[in-house]
Amino acid sequence: MTQSNLEKQEAKLKQLNQKIKAEKSKIEQSLGKEIIKSSNLNYATLTTPQIKIIAKKIAVFLNQDQNNQ
Repeated sequence: MTQSNLEKQEAKLKQLNQKIKAEKSKIEQSLGKEIIKSSNLNYATLTTPQIKIIAKKIAVFLNQDQNNQ
């Protein structure tokens, strides 16, 4: 039994979505590592609430920076 064109397209779309998800994850990890490194933060003592606070501060900074351009 051969796959229909629709099934083939769905398989390609699923594969493409997996590639996109992997690339997003890679970027998020790289960004996080760079922020931690640049800020001299300690992985061992970094808590989830601290991560959320840092993320909010960065978002506010970036949003202000975009608004000022």
